[in-house]
Order: sequence, then C-alpha cells, then structure tokens
Amino acid sequence: MRKIPGVHWSKTYCGWTIPDTMENRAKCGLSNTTAVETLVLQKQTFSAKPQTLNTHQSDNLKTTKLQTSKTALSCISANNKEQLIQFLQQLQLKAYSPSTIRTYRNEFAQLLKMIDKFPVQNLEPKHLQRYLLYCIKNGLSEHGIHSRLNALKFYFEQVLKREKFFFEIPRPKRPEQLPKILNEDELKRMFAAVKNLKHKAILFTAYSAGLRVSEVVNLRIRDIDSKRMQIFVQRAKGKKDRVVNLSVLVLDVLRQYIKQQITKPQYYLFTGPDGLQSYSERSAQKIFQEAKKQAGIYKDVTFHSLRHSFATHLLEKGIDVKYIKELLGHFDIRTTERYLHVRKEQLVNILSPLDSLYEEKELDARIAATDYTKKRTAKY
Repeated sequence: MRKIPGVHWSKTYCGWTIPDTMENRAKCGLSNTTAVETLVLQKQTFSAKPQTLNTHQSDNLKTTKLQTSKTALSCISANNKEQLIQFLQQLQLKAYSPSTIRTYRNEFAQLLKMIDKFPVQNLEPKHLQRYLLYCIKNGLSEHGIHSRLNALKFYFEQVLKREKFFFEIPRPKRPEQLPKILNEDELKRMFAAVKNLKHKAILFTAYSAGLRVSEVVNLRIRDIDSKRMQIFVQRAKGKKDRVVNLSVLVLDVLRQYIKQQITKPQYYLFTGPDGLQSYSERSAQKIFQEAKKQAGIYKDVTFHSLRHSFATHLLEKGIDVKYIKELLGHFDIRTTERYLHVRKEQLVNILSPLDSLYEEKELDARIAATDYTKKRTAKY
C-alpha cells in the first residue's frame, strides 16, 4: 500500500488512503462503487436499534450489541441506502467536517435501521415524534436527542427541501451543566506527576493556551511563532483560525522536547514514533487520565477540563470575558459566559447570616462576662 503514489495515512479514518482513480479502485475491488458509497462502507460502529415503528411492539424491544457499518447497512433497504448516499453527498457539498459527517451518518442510520423497508422520505412529523419518544424511553440523553434531531433536520430540510418540517417536533431542554475545572493546586500536582517530557509538553500547551485536544495534536511546527510569542491555531472547530499567546515556560519545554527526540518531528509538533504522523487524540487523553491518577485527583474531569480551567482562571484574574471569548475561539459570547457561573461557585465560601448571628451573640456573651469580672474585681 505504501508504494502506491499519493498514499498517506488518514487520522480521520485510521487507515491508509490512496488517490481515487479507476486503477486504484480496481485494485481494491471497488470498480463499480462510487466514492460516496465507499465512505458509507467505512468501518464505523452503530448502536443497533430495533427495526420497527409499531408502538405495540416497542415496549418489548431491547438494544442489541454494537455492529459494524457493513452489518448495519445490510439491514437498510435499497431505497433507504440510496437516501443515505444522497444525505452524505449533501453533507460533503456543504463542506461539513469529517467528524460531523460521521456523527450525522451514525444518527441517520439509527432511524434507517429502525424503519427497515419503510421509505424514509415518506415519514411524517408524527412518526418522528414517536421515534424520538422511543429513543428517550431507551435512555438517550438530551444531548443525544439534539444530535439526532440535527441530523434528521438536515436530511428533511436540506436534502428533501421540506421547510418547517420540524415545526411540530419539540426539542428537549438541555441540562445547564457547569464546566468541570481543576484548581491551580491540582494542576501543579498533575503537571509534577508527569515525567515524560513529550507528555508534559502536550499538557502544558493545552492548558497554557486553552486548546482542545484536536487542536493540540494537529499543531504544526510552523504554528509556534517564538518571535511574536504566539501560537497559530489553524481551522479549529467551525473552520475558524485564531491566534493565542505562547507561554515562555511552554516555549522552553517545547524546545527541550524537540532536542530530546531521536526522530525529530517533520511537520506536526507532536508525533508518533515515526516523526511523521500527528499524535492521536486518544493517546493525549490517556496521558491526561494517567497524570490525574498519579496526582491523586478523583474529580470526574477530562482533557477538555484543561481548556475549562484556562478560561476560569483567566476570569478569576480579572481578564474581560470578551477577550477570553477570542482566545477560546467561541462564536457566541453566551458560550463563554458559562464560566461566569463557575466563578460564582466562590459564593459558597460566604458565611451564612445564621452563622454570623450566633458568632455575634457568642462574642457579646464573652464581652459581657469580661465586663462583669472587671466590675467584681473593682468592687473588692
């Protein structure tokens, strides 16, 4: 595979990719398969759902084990498979990111598996309401429902051009969850627990600039501007570029890390053993979890909590929330304002008026006792 001209490793699909030519298709046995159908057949896990919309049977149906996409696609009728291909084509034409395409594909496939041979284009809002109610009863979270609704909304409104098709379908209210953060003492303990210099550099870079895990592992060497002390984050979430500050300490750690590597990174800043492919997101997440464990931190936090901690600590140091919005690359200021609520957690340290009341009474009693003692002493 590596000898084929134009071959390269794809992080998105976790495999080698080659140019889409008739010759290469013939080598792979895909001469009669379109590029979009090939994307559909990529190995991907689906949470298999029962294949019916019959409300009388749905109460007794159970979720089965995870299946590969090939097995899942074998359960989809020819008509619905064609609709799935059109769905993916439209996503690609609108230049959605590979991760969004995978998510939407998975969510849409759940519906196609459920309805079996029933044409998906013939579904009405009342059918989708029953389907979503079934998903809720089977434990799909509010965030999961929103994700599935987004995929279905894209199909019916963008592919089938049915305007206001979801007007009658309510969205569940999302829980207002506060970002989970680490305090400064916990961060110091965690960073001190990391002995591997590359691992320390990854965690330092993520926290110092408030980067997502995908942004850290996709940093290129040329994105580190030591003269202007800036990090260039290219095509992050929402295909948005931004510039963040480069910490002096991080720059020093990065230089030491590069010097220590036997196989020097060629393109990406953080790479695997070959020095060519970028470090995987999963490996970076494992580094964080191991560091947390070594530091004795038992909070339910993830790699993304470094980004939350970065924003919250800046806010506590008096940085305006508008500047934090730009550093984090948020589109909407309301997303950044979540950290104002985290900061308000400091209110729990304020004493209750009840506690103050009893403290004042106790103080008054002590003063009264002291005055009484002084009077008795003066009398005798």
